[in-house]
Amino acid sequence: MARILVVDDDRDVAGTVERTLRRRDHEVTVAYSGAQALQLIQKQCPDLVVLDIMMPRMNGIEVCQRIRTLPNVASVPILFLTAKGKIEDKIEGFEAGADDYLTKPFDLRELELRVRALLRRSMPSEAPKAPLEVGTLSLDPRTFKLNVDGHVLLLTPVEFELLYYLMEHAGEVISTEKLLQEVWEYPPGTGDPNLVRAHIKNIRAKIEPAPEDPIYIRTISRHGYVVSG
Repeated sequence: MARILVVDDDRDVAGTVERTLRRRDHEVTVAYSGAQALQLIQKQCPDLVVLDIMMPRMNGIEVCQRIRTLPNVASVPILFLTAKGKIEDKIEGFEAGADDYLTKPFDLRELELRVRALLRRSMPSEAPKAPLEVGTLSLDPRTFKLNVDGHVLLLTPVEFELLYYLMEHAGEVISTEKLLQEVWEYPPGTGDPNLVRAHIKNIRAKIEPAPEDPIYIRTISRHGYVVSG
């Protein structure tokens, strides 16, 4: 059972999501505005936030960005659930800090699968991953913290999973399609490459001295990404 915060000003949609997640024995709290969501999340950090984008006064993008600046809750997984389905909308959502993105109208089974995958990454497992070191990069799976040449940085759960996978395969060029399958658990041919690109960009912004000229996560044109220390 996980604590899930659902944020949507549409009470019908919020109710449907709440009932679906409660059937999986999750503890669900609903907020109907961005301001209410931020108040609730600071009182008790949830294990996951399901967040609409198009809300009055404070939209979901703003809420997501605010969450990512709050020290005690910055690493909580965020799933956007929204009617905004254009590529540029998804890119904006990923760059704001969302871990995944599902468009309305949505299939309830897909919602359950996305929620399960996000929770699997963020909640402690019985067999925790081992710490990894690649050159001056050191990744701690207990805290989602990355030590980069003496500087400690906090990663979100999905950023952690993505970087961990790349570091596990240091020196190998890993394709975007393989990352979608292995990190996000998308069936072959169903994931959005922009999801990977946006999270790589976010990680580079945190760890690279010059993100436009990366030294830790390099892009191999038309092939994928490779990590080196």
